[in-house]
Amino acid sequence: MTQPTSSPSDIDVDLLDPKNDFVFKKLFATSPTLLAALINAVRSDEPPIEVVEVINPRIDSDELKGKFIVLDILVKDQQGHYYNIEMQVCRYDAWSARSTYYLARTLSTQIVSGQDYQALKPVIGIHLLNFDLFDAPNQTQQAQWCFELRDRKNPQIKLGDELQVHIIELSKADRLGLASGHLADWIAMFKHWQEKRKMQTIEYPPVQQALARLTTLSADAETRRLAFVRERALFNEATAINAAIAKGKLEGKLEGKLETLSTLLTRQLNKRFGPLSIETSQRLQLATSEQLECWADRILDAPTLAAVFDAH
Repeated sequence: MTQPTSSPSDIDVDLLDPKNDFVFKKLFATSPTLLAALINAVRSDEPPIEVVEVINPRIDSDELKGKFIVLDILVKDQQGHYYNIEMQVCRYDAWSARSTYYLARTLSTQIVSGQDYQALKPVIGIHLLNFDLFDAPNQTQQAQWCFELRDRKNPQIKLGDELQVHIIELSKADRLGLASGHLADWIAMFKHWQEKRKMQTIEYPPVQQALARLTTLSADAETRRLAFVRERALFNEATAINAAIAKGKLEGKLEGKLETLSTLLTRQLNKRFGPLSIETSQRLQLATSEQLECWADRILDAPTLAAVFDAH
């Protein structure tokens, strides 16, 4: 009698987060078929491609602990085009500059001095972001973006195919239901991988295969340990970024407060004692918050300008 078998998705395993970039790379870097399916879902308006080579499948242990290190996947298709696929969970100010730099470097390192520029193959970036990069009021209803070299006045005219960047804002796309087709299936997996019932409604085979691979990876003790190491590094990175942002906001508030106090006191002194000398104006500009507040109190009773600053 044949015993019933269960698929990997039926195994009771606490699944690792596929948005952890270590897990993401483990999941896709050794599966060209899944990578091609993901790329084709993002670029559904382009002819489908096949991944013929994963150029950087290895993950060095030092990379897992480093902050601001991106565990990207660089692949080549049957036409020799390059694709750089990244999963990003932290937002930082230099994100666009870093991403553009890496794509440009992949383009520039294809040839050496003296070789024909026609040998250059296009480089396409696919960046999956677990944060809203474009959050201005007129950007809230779009979560899938494609940037190319186009003319500003006539955007229908493209300079060339050498560089292209696709950005998918996962949270926004999922929250507002902005994705369609197989891309929506991938986004559902990245955002709801732990919701078994929701995952069972997805019929797209590559996503089901990815879930099976994720289950297998999640059952491996060493993979779980390394995923935790990477998660801790990402947490430290996010903490450092948030601390820097908070410090910047605090410093900005203090600077604004000082500027307001200095401007107000200057106006009051001008009105009470007449135009201020250059030395007095500089003294006001360089004063601390405590000094400005003290001088503001003295101006009510001080008989002279000097008495405001040098009361005994």
